[in-house]
Amino acid sequence: MAEPTAPSTEDVLRAADFRTALRRFERETDRIARASGLTPRHYLVLLLIKGAADRSERSTVTELAERMSLAQSTVTELVARAEKAGLVEREGWPDDGRVAKLSLTTEGERRLTEAFRSLAAERRALREAIGRLTD
Repeated sequence: MAEPTAPSTEDVLRAADFRTALRRFERETDRIARASGLTPRHYLVLLLIKGAADRSERSTVTELAERMSLAQSTVTELVARAEKAGLVEREGWPDDGRVAKLSLTTEGERRLTEAFRSLAAERRALREAIGRLTD
């Protein structure tokens, strides 16, 4: 077998720049989430419910587990804590009583909005880093 071709210095620099920007984004997201009264995982739960793929602004635990790449039991506990904190609420699904749709409470909306707006510059910086990676 032939040896794989080593990446160019430029490719490595772009990848390193992207990873640095991604870590900065993660750290800043965690900091801002906490400043908004959210744990980083609660911020992610709220973001994924509000940003549901079907645009309904509602989600199920199963959908969240898939999007977060976590075990359903882990997400169930996380959602229970978010519900106890008054950030999300459950509504039974008429077609299947075993399924509950999750949505944000007024307080959940307020905290998500605060954190999301505060992260605008970080999202912009991450988009720029992605652009440099693919140039």
